[in-house]
Amino acid sequence: MDLRQLRVFVEIVRQGSFTLAAEQLHIAQPAVSITLRKLEDELDLPLLNRQEKRISLTAEGETLLRHAERILDSLAAAETEMAELRGLDHGEVRIGIPPMMSSYYFPQIISAFRVRYPSLKLSVLGEGAARIQRLIAKGELDMGVVAGTRLMEGLASQALIREEIVACVPLDHPLAGRERISLSEFLREPLILFKEGYYLRELMDELFAAERQTPLVVFETNLFSLVRSLIKQQLGISTFLRMVVSSDNDLAAVSFDPPLHLDLLVAWKAGHHLSRANRAFIDFLKEGSVGAGTSTGCRPHLP
Repeated sequence: MDLRQLRVFVEIVRQGSFTLAAEQLHIAQPAVSITLRKLEDELDLPLLNRQEKRISLTAEGETLLRHAERILDSLAAAETEMAELRGLDHGEVRIGIPPMMSSYYFPQIISAFRVRYPSLKLSVLGEGAARIQRLIAKGELDMGVVAGTRLMEGLASQALIREEIVACVPLDHPLAGRERISLSEFLREPLILFKEGYYLRELMDELFAAERQTPLVVFETNLFSLVRSLIKQQLGISTFLRMVVSSDNDLAAVSFDPPLHLDLLVAWKAGHHLSRANRAFIDFLKEGSVGAGTSTGCRPHLP
């Protein structure tokens, strides 16, 4: 049993497919099958159930997976620590950022980070908070910006900023001239909402349920730029973070009464070694959060 076999085995489980594992590992699909078969032969144990092209772990496979993930995590941590000895002229930061934030808050942060650390590689994936957390847990992302306070087990986090959630309406809408509106008033309007899996949608669903009112949802999408366009076309109204719409002269942002806020966190795998590059980026995020939204301002306590 060697590291290559363990990597192949773990990737097959992650992808749920020999073909997808081969693509992820950049090797031929037959090589993946042969490697897995040799591993099973060496252990004299079945690791995977293969039924009708569906793959699932055997009990023996579940046991090996726990050990394999720990071994590969330890190896990655060792490689990272060795790279750190060369200083911050090498390294990569893999971070997940929700699409709304990646377009309206992070471009300036990323640009400034690149100026300060030109030798570091920055890889950004735009996903919803739920998927970002899953990718961090799997080790496919180093960290991520997530909304809310409900984290998956095994993740650690640090507060980043707090931002107001506002109702977003066309300029000629009856609510446009209001300073504040109640959630009940908002619910009486045709609504354009983000799809499930995005924290802003989950938060609003909880608030709707508490009001005991059924919302009139006329459109759902995960494309926030489309939501803005549809509001301008007067298809309905929606919610946004204030920072996203504050500079849009074609839309009105109206506060809720009582005010609603979204807490944004930077999360990483608990107990997992953070490289100097990742630590530098988290510190830089904290610097960038000063003056943004209603920033929570404390420095992160890192492992």
